[in-house]
Amino acid sequence: MSIKEMIAKRAAQELVPYSIINLGIGIPTLVPDYLDQSKYYLHTENGLLGVTSVEEDQVDPLLVNAGKLPVGEAVGASYFHSADSFAMIRGGHVDVAILGALQVDGSGHVANWAIPGKDIIGVGGAMDLLSGAKKIIITMSHVSKDGSPKLVERCTFPITSTRTADIVITDLAVFKWKDDEYELTELMGDATLGEVKEKTMAPFQISEELLQKG
Repeated sequence: MSIKEMIAKRAAQELVPYSIINLGIGIPTLVPDYLDQSKYYLHTENGLLGVTSVEEDQVDPLLVNAGKLPVGEAVGASYFHSADSFAMIRGGHVDVAILGALQVDGSGHVANWAIPGKDIIGVGGAMDLLSGAKKIIITMSHVSKDGSPKLVERCTFPITSTRTADIVITDLAVFKWKDDEYELTELMGDATLGEVKEKTMAPFQISEELLQKG
């Protein structure tokens, strides 16, 4: 199992059956591989509720998600204008948004739409999702390609929203927001507590359960 698949599988464990879930670009798109898709309602902001996986020989080039990836449609799926889709998000009708991030800081702020001086995809629906979704799960690598921590004391990239991310899942650890800071609740794979401390700049507490495990 790849690192990305490991993170996606762990994120899937946070989801409650029959909830409405919006998936961001990258690792979040792998989450459905670990769900009974008949028990979850997957939403894409370009106008479809009831997104499913699709076999390669059944791809419809006109049926894609917000990341331009081919998708299928579940029985009972609904299509709507993108404006209505964003009204769903802004109105608090999306239960969970799973998003990637460039940085997450000690205040729970997420930066995932711009790196000054570089061309990347852009914000998409991230600002709306961070403001409107009931629960935010961030899935990302713990460090960037150059080895610098992505969990930082304060974001150096432009933040996407002042909303706090509820859960951060990386290839090394799981953090949950508790009492105005992140709490390390789980180590991923073969990661050690020392490694997480070394590669995390954001302040965090360690859960009692994890401390008891030594």
